[in-house]
Amino acid sequence: MIRYALSIVFSLLLISACSSETERSASSDAWLSPTGPVPAFTQRKGDPEKGRHALLHEPYVNCGTPERVFREMQSSFGGSKPLLEVSGRDASMDGLPYSTTLVTGRTGIPVVSSNCLSCHGANLFGELVIGLGDEFANFTDNPSALVERAGAWVRGADEIAEWERFADRIAAIAPYTQMRTVGANPANNLTLALIAHRDPKTNAWLEEPLLTLPPTNPPPVSVPPWWRMAKKHAMFSLSEGREDHARTMLSASMLCADSVEELNTIDEYGPDIRAYLSSIEPPAYPFNVNQTLAAAGEQVYQLNCASCHGTYGDNAQYPNVVTPINEVKTDSRLVDLATGELGKQYVDWFNSSWFGKLSKAAPAKGYIAPPLDGIWATAPFLHNGSVPTLRQLLQPSTRPAIWLHVPNDASNPEHYDAENLGWRHTVLPIDLTHGEATTDRKVYNTALEGYGNGGHTYGASLNSEAVSALLEYLKTL
Repeated sequence: MIRYALSIVFSLLLISACSSETERSASSDAWLSPTGPVPAFTQRKGDPEKGRHALLHEPYVNCGTPERVFREMQSSFGGSKPLLEVSGRDASMDGLPYSTTLVTGRTGIPVVSSNCLSCHGANLFGELVIGLGDEFANFTDNPSALVERAGAWVRGADEIAEWERFADRIAAIAPYTQMRTVGANPANNLTLALIAHRDPKTNAWLEEPLLTLPPTNPPPVSVPPWWRMAKKHAMFSLSEGREDHARTMLSASMLCADSVEELNTIDEYGPDIRAYLSSIEPPAYPFNVNQTLAAAGEQVYQLNCASCHGTYGDNAQYPNVVTPINEVKTDSRLVDLATGELGKQYVDWFNSSWFGKLSKAAPAKGYIAPPLDGIWATAPFLHNGSVPTLRQLLQPSTRPAIWLHVPNDASNPEHYDAENLGWRHTVLPIDLTHGEATTDRKVYNTALEGYGNGGHTYGASLNSEAVSALLEYLKTL
């Protein structure tokens, strides 16, 4: 259906056991962050209420499809599925997907652009949850195909100019943002592809890339929920987004913002958006909780999980600790890409650019153990979304090698597995070396590069009763 398909295209625009602090392994790694605790940094003050308005209305992505074209295509191909609305938007945006914003284009005509909810908003049991990553989004198609289709609908010089600018940018990044399976997100690769086409000093768009382009098989990312921002000292799975978070967030503007002047305008409300993200509360677990079992599970949690993932309640503490990849042993492809020679090119670009004047890119060779508030809603698990349920994460021997979701989205509560904490899925008993399922884009194949489900075996010693108690406690966070 065209309105949802266009929304998925737009989403490509925005598009991330503990140890004590370790020494940098060599002087050549001085551009990296050490593993271990992440230091705090004072963030710029912002107004959460203004930030919510800016998130939904401001043109931090100011290119897209002319409004007339978008609405006509939506009317012709939109289908019968009801549109999920977002509260508090201007009436001019009525009928547009929550993941899009109506802005004024360079020519003065209205265009439909993306907003951050393209990746960071999800339909959970029929309600829009701002800040929840959409784990059912489809990034397997070529995003240029639908944009090119829109080109047949444009009329007049202004619409043509707006469409051409948008289409050219999408065509430049499209080869680096196509995933192997539905639900996997190309966020890291998208950012790298945009950086490659930007001048670090002026932010001008370069038709010929300045840097080596990222690989065409992007490492998959499971989008983390925004409500973790209130606790995290650094952004993203590798803790690479350090110092000023608001400016790091503005890298989402690189598709369309072509000058430092444009970025400065966006930066005026960046701290407000960051303040709003930090004010978001996770959704409460909507089903019954066995409080006696949860109390027993809290003891299991304190003994086995708290040192990495923090404590909750009146004296809540979150340690902000990065576990080295050689200890956590989860899929290393994202770490390898970000901390290798290719990653260094992009880190150097970022830190020498307008963004680096306040923010700092400095990945660590490991993954940060996230806070677990609202974890029940964030399946599938690990940084690449390779494990369908929390029970399987805690019982590594039960993790499926090939699986696919039963639902197509998170709208139906009957599709939620309250016993195991995750979305209902089908395990496919197919030989990884011969399986025809590897060509099905709805199938998650853990044999693919970057899609591995190994590591994080810290629950392996727990018996099934302890795991059940722990899961019951996690429902209360």
